Amino acid sequence: MSDRTVLHVKGRVLVGPRDEDVRDELWVIDGRISYDRPAGAADVRTVEGWALPGLVDAHCHVGLDQHGAVPEDVAEKQALTDREAGTLLIRDAGSPSDTRWIDDREDLPKIIRAGRHIARTRRYIRNYAWEVEPDDLVAYVAQEARRGDGWVKLVGDWIDRDLGDLSACWPRGAVEAAIAEAHRLGARVTAHCFAEDSLRDLVEAGIDCVEHATGLTDDTIPLFAERGVAIVPTLVNIATFPALADGGESRFPRWSAHMRRLHERRYDTVRSAHDAGIPVFVGTDAGGSLAHGLAAAEVAELVTAGIPPVEALAATTWAARSWLGRPGLDEGAPADLVVFDEDPRADVRVLAAPRRVVLNGRVVG
Repeated sequence: MSDRTVLHVKGRVLVGPRDEDVRDELWVIDGRISYDRPAGAADVRTVEGWALPGLVDAHCHVGLDQHGAVPEDVAEKQALTDREAGTLLIRDAGSPSDTRWIDDREDLPKIIRAGRHIARTRRYIRNYAWEVEPDDLVAYVAQEARRGDGWVKLVGDWIDRDLGDLSACWPRGAVEAAIAEAHRLGARVTAHCFAEDSLRDLVEAGIDCVEHATGLTDDTIPLFAERGVAIVPTLVNIATFPALADGGESRFPRWSAHMRRLHERRYDTVRSAHDAGIPVFVGTDAGGSLAHGLAAAEVAELVTAGIPPVEALAATTWAARSWLGRPGLDEGAPADLVVFDEDPRADVRVLAAPRRVVLNGRVVG
């Protein structure tokens, strides 16, 4: 498909979740969406089906594996795997890898970066994070706020080997000052949190989002809802908790039991959060030990947890893009869209088999 080719997408264009949001066709001209038929277009390629905005993975790590930063060719393969699965917008929730070169590639997904993770000393995965003490937290948050794309990522809790269980990483005053500094610099803050005990301090300190959020309880769910704090549950990652617990049983039995409890109640936790009005978005946590290209599987997990299918679909399309400040299928927007053979609102499993992937107006898959 040349740059002069006009792409005609016809069938059902899902501009939003409601029936009144559905259009019969759109046109892609010079890489951008138009709902007006172009005059005199000589070279037109037609794609038929059910069109959605490019999927969003709001917790993904391009350029990272279980050992740390990866070479550019490996990062490219990760990004291409996401693209082939229809994920065209990624919030990279922490990475030591410099992936700015991806911004110059029109054939790779767009990335919103949160800079590098910021963790407490010896309280996170080796080679991933800046590991600092509370007195340095504000300075490192300011540094990553300037390096990122409007987000900063904290590690809110991790195993404390002396305690033998998960515990909060930061004192309340440190996170209050750090989040205030990020907001002063125009960045939002998110945090990795598995357990219960870090959540209240983070939310009352003004955090914008929590990753995983398996430790939500009846006490903290109303607080999240009241403050409008979003969660990205990463259920495809939480599915690994039993194996992790088995691996740590001999050294940290208390931690292992805790991880199993968090896993057992994961669906109830997500459903209760949704029912309380907490914004829930799709994220896979790909790029550590998890494969890329799992956004469709995460949407299916949200449905299994009890979120209505259309709302689970919105969590990776219309709602997710609005939350991240990026356009959907709007007039004049970059043509980043995915076409399916069937209506994904009726069955979200359709997302696992894109018919066509269109990025920056070009058919790439």
